[in-house]
Amino acid sequence: MSRRIEEPASGRFPDLPPYDDGPWVHDGAWAGEARSAVGCAVLFVGLLLLFDAESGRLTALRALLWTALACLLFAVLLPTRVSACEGVLVCRGLLGQRSVRTDRLVAVRRSDGVAQRLVLRDDLGGRVEFDPRILVANPPLWRLLDEGARVSAAGGSLVCGTAELRRLSERLDRETAWTVFRISGLE
Repeated sequence: MSRRIEEPASGRFPDLPPYDDGPWVHDGAWAGEARSAVGCAVLFVGLLLLFDAESGRLTALRALLWTALACLLFAVLLPTRVSACEGVLVCRGLLGQRSVRTDRLVAVRRSDGVAQRLVLRDDLGGRVEFDPRILVANPPLWRLLDEGARVSAAGGSLVCGTAELRRLSERLDRETAWTVFRISGLE
């Protein structure tokens, strides 16, 4: 027998704190990566339109095609924006947002492949997926996720993923140590 979890029409779970209250931590590199995605798409369409105009083959249909390809490139390059506060992690993408309660996690997995992704699931049915390098680049996000995962593990709800969190923690510690050595000149 499966259990269905109802989500309110607002798109948020009823026990989530309001998104505008409390100290939220955001991915600090997201704005720069979003600007890079826009720049790549604009450069792409600009060069294609320029080459077509120079060759004399530019038509309205071809311009529309190049613009559509540039929009597709932007959609592929735009990173997920990760934000967190105590007990909640939110991933905002181009097509919407998803949230997960970090203090009610049931599984943490890493999907291997060309682009590694960290997949978090909670007992309310929430699921988020994002690049684990975001946590490496933003220690405050990692701290909030780690605190929530510890609460989940202590409560017994985190049944899958403690080893993955430990590996991620070791990676973060290693990256932090290398950064300290680089900054201090002890490399």
